[in-house]
Amino acid sequence: MRDAWHELAGLILPVDCAGCGAVRVLVCAECRDALSGAGEGPVRPSPRPAGLPVVRAAAVYEGAVRSLLLAHKERGALPLAGVLGAALTAAVLAGGAGGAGGAGDVVLVPVPSARRQVRARGHDPARRIARAAAGRLRRAGVPARVAPVLGLRRAVADQAGLGARQRRENLAGALAVRRGGWRLTAGAARIVLVDDLITTGATLAEAARAVRAAGLVAGPEVGPGAVLRAAVVAAPADSFRRIERTPRV
Repeated sequence: MRDAWHELAGLILPVDCAGCGAVRVLVCAECRDALSGAGEGPVRPSPRPAGLPVVRAAAVYEGAVRSLLLAHKERGALPLAGVLGAALTAAVLAGGAGGAGGAGDVVLVPVPSARRQVRARGHDPARRIARAAAGRLRRAGVPARVAPVLGLRRAVADQAGLGARQRRENLAGALAVRRGGWRLTAGAARIVLVDDLITTGATLAEAARAVRAAGLVAGPEVGPGAVLRAAVVAAPADSFRRIERTPRV
């Protein structure tokens, strides 16, 4: 019910752009362009946490992009899930839609928020953005669905202010696939872990460990199965990897 009121208020009441403050528009054209996926690319934090899958990000976490993400996550600007979901879609598609042959279901697995955070915010940001992205993927002809199979099995400290090593230690063993999670991911050619933001990569690495431990993806221990990837809306500028190209002779 709270989600419905947030969305209704955002659609009816006069608002300013959450990215730059332009008047009477939810997201202005310039801020929407920042989330168009034009700046999409592979990202890898340094140091790279063990087990982190290939990660694609749609935009650099700065300026308007940062403001839009924070407005959605912390200030309950729920209608922003649409434009953020569009950005996430670009990152998912860049990572490949389907199995080795390009066919098959894409299953988006959102990184879960702690229950206390969901209560405080009134929503689960990654899950909401994932739903918006799945809808866009289906409209683009890609069979996609959201499978919220991950859950916290113990309490973790607030990640804010923690360094890379502290975050890894804080999250080690904290996530697990819920009972029956394999049913929600059955038939997947590609499982994509999704979040709004990557910083140190500790959260996505822990999510990947949990998914692998449950045998949901391909690997030497479980045999053929879904390919595991990750996609986020944004990442710090220094996380984007430069793709080396061979100079023409």
